Formats: sequence, C-alpha cells, structure tokens
Amino acid sequence: MTTDGRNRLTVFTKPWQSESLPELARLVRRLGFDGVELPVRDGYQVEPADVAGGLGEAAKILADEGLFIGSVAGPVDEATVRACGENDIPIIRVCEGIDLELGYAASEAAIRARYDALLPVLADSGVSIGVQNHCGTMIGSAIGIMHLIEGYDPAQVSAVLDLAHCAVDGEPEEMAIDIVWSHLSLVNLKSASHRRTNRITAPEAEWEVLWTTAQHAGFSWRRTVQVLMERGYRGDICLPGEYSPPSGSGQLMGDAVVPSLQYDVAYARSLLDEYAGSAGAR
Repeated sequence: MTTDGRNRLTVFTKPWQSESLPELARLVRRLGFDGVELPVRDGYQVEPADVAGGLGEAAKILADEGLFIGSVAGPVDEATVRACGENDIPIIRVCEGIDLELGYAASEAAIRARYDALLPVLADSGVSIGVQNHCGTMIGSAIGIMHLIEGYDPAQVSAVLDLAHCAVDGEPEEMAIDIVWSHLSLVNLKSASHRRTNRITAPEAEWEVLWTTAQHAGFSWRRTVQVLMERGYRGDICLPGEYSPPSGSGQLMGDAVVPSLQYDVAYARSLLDEYAGSAGAR
C-alpha cells in the first residue's frame, strides 16, 4: 500500500516493447501509476536469458522515477525466481493452458508437478507463482484457480484474479473474490465483453471477446473495488492495458493504448478514494 493507505496501482507494460527502460519509466510515471508488472520475454526490456542482471537494472531505473516492480510476467524457472527474490519482486504471474489431449485433470497434475519441483527455491526466495485465470482453453475462472492451487501455501503459489476473464466465464465479482480470497496476491482490473460477429439472421450467433474500458466492462469495477475494500484487501491492483482495436482483432499497442488507459486509471483511483474508508484488516 502507499503511505496514505491506498492500494498501489501497477500497469502491465506489454504494450511498450520498443521503449528503453528510462523511456518506459517516464511514461509509467506520467500516466500516474505507482509501479509496473514487467514482461520478462524475448524482445522486451528484460529478456529471460538475461534475467539475473536485467531485473536488477530495471528495478534501479524504475526506482529512480519513484516506481517499483510489483510482479513480472515471465518463465517460472529457478533463474527467474531467484532474480525476483534478489530484487524484492514477490510475484511471477502465469496463465496455465489445458491440453485437451491429456484432459483437464491430467493437465492440472502436470502443472502441479512443475510447481512442486520449484517449492524449495520459491520458499528460499520469498517469491510466489501467481496463477491468473484466462478465458479459452486455460484455467479460466476463480474456481479453476483454486481447484489447481488450494493445496499450496499462498506464499509459494497464489491467485491473481482477473475479473474481466471471470466476466467472460460468468462468475459474479463478489463470488470470484470470495473463492480465491485465502490465496489472493494480486487483482487485475481490465474490461471485457462479448461482441457478436455475424448477422442476426444466422442460425447461431458467433461471438468474440472485446477488450475495452471500465465504461463498457462486462462486470462492475465499482462493485469489485467495494468488495475488496470491505474485505480489507491490501495488495496491489494491476491494470493490464489490454484494449481491442476498432476492428476487434488483435490488441492495441504503444501510444494507441494511452487514452483508454488514462480513463481507466483515473476511474480506478476515484473508486479507491471513494471506498478507502471501508477497508478493514485482512
């Protein structure tokens, strides 16, 4: 939390692949965020092959602008876990796919086997694997996350709740939060709804997922923040900055993201200010 007791807001910096770290830091600060979720991916500011040195450099440059790295989106391996631990980055966020040829249960078992092998280094580094729900052929819901991770200590394997994907899957906000509450380490605020892609005269409707602003979300940001504050959530809230272009295909990147993100961060801050007084003790 910030010094005034407000939950910190971070932004996933995926849309800005080509910016240097100093440019990225200045942009994030200008947009009004407290910190970032940093991709550790090929072609980005920190690449997996250089994670040990790269994260340290990124943390320093961001800190010079008053920012922190709240989480990374990258590989879950020993090198990344240790680099996160050395730089006080508590969460490696992941989305887990389901191999339908194996089946759901067998896919879960394979995922848990990977996590089990890393438990000692996770505990030693003070880092948690943060499992985020994602629509499609993936662990897609709050209950899906908990079915996968309920047997783990949340200090090592935790829940990153994405309410937009919950909305696509049909989970109400309050229920989704309650399901993962014991393991909740991070909340994503982004917006999704369904948009029909074929004619109304077709024998069956066809739909796509539209990524949009809070104004057009398929769930209530207000209700989400209210429930989180009433339950005393003290963790970070990440805005993933994911928006569909007018065509509905792909994802906006770079400067094209900024107007929508400015709307969303301003709205998120207004809600946090409105409900801050209702926060309890977690």
